[in-house]
Amino acid sequence: MTNIIATPLDTDMHQRLNAVEASVVLYTDTPLNLNSGTTLGPVDVAYHTYGRLNAEKSNVVVVCHALTGDQHVVLPHPLTGKPGWWSSLIGPGKVIDTDHFFVICSNVLGGCMGTTGPRSTDPATGHPYMLDFPVITVADTVRVQVALLDHLGIDQAFAVIGGSMGGMQVLEWAAHYPERVFCALPIATCARYSAQNIAFDEVGRQAIMADLDWCGGRYLLEGRIPHKGLAVARMAAHITYLSEAALTRKFGRKLQGKDKVSFGFEADFEVESYLRHQGSTFVERFDANSYLYITRAMDYFDMPSEYDGHLAHAFRNTPVHFCVISFSSDWLFPTRDSQAIVRALNAAAASVSFVEVQSDKGHDAFLLDEPEFHDTVRGFLSGMSERRGLSFVREAP
Repeated sequence: MTNIIATPLDTDMHQRLNAVEASVVLYTDTPLNLNSGTTLGPVDVAYHTYGRLNAEKSNVVVVCHALTGDQHVVLPHPLTGKPGWWSSLIGPGKVIDTDHFFVICSNVLGGCMGTTGPRSTDPATGHPYMLDFPVITVADTVRVQVALLDHLGIDQAFAVIGGSMGGMQVLEWAAHYPERVFCALPIATCARYSAQNIAFDEVGRQAIMADLDWCGGRYLLEGRIPHKGLAVARMAAHITYLSEAALTRKFGRKLQGKDKVSFGFEADFEVESYLRHQGSTFVERFDANSYLYITRAMDYFDMPSEYDGHLAHAFRNTPVHFCVISFSSDWLFPTRDSQAIVRALNAAAASVSFVEVQSDKGHDAFLLDEPEFHDTVRGFLSGMSERRGLSFVREAP
């Protein structure tokens, strides 16, 4: 394992957060064994840390990001300049208080923000992997995250938290590495990806692959980018992150900068303009092949199948404490998905609490400033901190 960079960032914001941007090369001697039966190595892992590790290394919070997220969980994104995707939740004095906790968030395997993925250089050829990159799973991503903690000398995370695909990673942590996790917060997620969600993912992948600039996945060698296909994939997916109530409240049938319809195919309605903007800004920061690989990893997520259809067996005798959270208007990962997880945890006699947050903002509610959601996370972490006897005295490790 070779550390490449660990750079404290020196603006006022970075100093308040004790933020460090880092990258490490793992699996240099022994490659990563993947669920597909192939291997991969070496593996670059890009990650951020916030806060300070206490002397006991007991205040670690691992944050797992969703499909289109990355390690820029708090700091502004370097390509878009937008605030970190969970900056409403994490920071000094916030729900996940970086004056108390040491937060780690890494870019997932297959990603495009520094962790090895299809646009990374294949050491065997000297060219980007492109579609020679092996198909990956959520479990493969979590193996890499565990290896990162090993590299950092951290035996156990106090908490692992994530929403959507991040919640899948949380469940993998708890099921396969229960001794490495004190408490887990799977949010707006599932234990088995639904046929409907696989269908939405396939629409997005087909949009990308239908773009002539995709070039059979070799667009980087051709100096082309499938902007149109990736933008359409993002537009289709973004609809699933919202709710009808949220779209109606925000847009209704309002026209975009005009008094009457054009009787053509320009963006007449505000909602059309909004989706086009979402698509065009997404292509600035995301790689098309990464989108293919990560959505495929989500498609393959099916924890019950690992245990002959009995999800409870995944958590038998688990020491992990769980807080499962869903949102009432989330139709991508509806509350029944979270309830299935809770039933399995109850059947395994696990320590579990469950909250369905009342919100009309859809799946994306976990990324927004939802007071009930924030209060739930804050209360759970506070109670678990007391139970763990967690020391918040910040000392150099």
